[in-house]
Amino acid sequence: MLARSPVLNQSGPTEFVFRVFTTVPELQVLLFVLFLVLYVMILCGNTAIIWVVCTHSSLHTPMYFFLVNLSFLEICYTTVVVPLMLSNILGAQKPIPLAGCGAQMFFFVTLGSTDCFLLAVMAYDRYVAIRHPLHYTRIVTRRLCVRMVVCAAGLAGLLSLQLTALIFALPFCGHRREINHFLCDVPPVLRLACADTRARQAVLYAVGVLVLAVPFLLISASYALIGAAILRIRSAAGRRRAFSTCSSHLAMVLLQYGCCSLVYLRPRSSTSEDEDRQIALVYTFVTPLLNPLIYTLRNKDVSGALKHAFGRKAAPDDA
Repeated sequence: MLARSPVLNQSGPTEFVFRVFTTVPELQVLLFVLFLVLYVMILCGNTAIIWVVCTHSSLHTPMYFFLVNLSFLEICYTTVVVPLMLSNILGAQKPIPLAGCGAQMFFFVTLGSTDCFLLAVMAYDRYVAIRHPLHYTRIVTRRLCVRMVVCAAGLAGLLSLQLTALIFALPFCGHRREINHFLCDVPPVLRLACADTRARQAVLYAVGVLVLAVPFLLISASYALIGAAILRIRSAAGRRRAFSTCSSHLAMVLLQYGCCSLVYLRPRSSTSEDEDRQIALVYTFVTPLLNPLIYTLRNKDVSGALKHAFGRKAAPDDA
């Protein structure tokens, strides 16, 4: 059993503050505007995908059901981080209480882990669609899709709850501690504990393997089988169509798993807090922003539905 945290015996409640990006007022304004624009683009792009899939019956298929869930996750994922981040860019550092930091860590890890599991589920969907096209609708049913999404979210929440509880059972000496990050992520918070953290580091690495390495191996195996199936397609047009349905998903997989692995699976001796913060900007802003761009530019069904929807809305105005 874990001992009661010494945090409770401190003279005052523990608070955290995030290290500022810069103290130059002009650069603060520039960063604020840049991150705000990126955040609005993420919200608009992913909301557009959800809207177009929900309003077009031709897109009511398992692949787009998973895409809607992925877009919803991206919206929630960035919303957990960016508003608080923006409020800390301008002006003085605003402290976040221990409970608030724990809540942000829990939701951030849960949503990020669900994202990784969902990418593995989407790889399985593409595997069945290409390897067993005649039985696709019988195998990948609506009930199975819902169950896989619920299981992904449930497993992610369970792992996140246990990890967050372990981290915040540690003592954090002092009333106010500075996190060299823009969010309460696990590695930078773990560095602030004034106790032996080797056991927690081992748990973090184990969770990283479960969330990143295992799904990535499953995705790699799926795409190896998909690639073999595509090569057996005689028609060049058929091969291009089969590849186009997978290339968008594969691009997201490489970006998401690559950046997250650099932060959570590298040995602590080879990492720096500044590098982790820079990499975190990629999976906080770039990946959620590229999700709608990749899937609309590389997917003719989604891009066609968007053009049709906006064209239909513009028609009455032109009349």
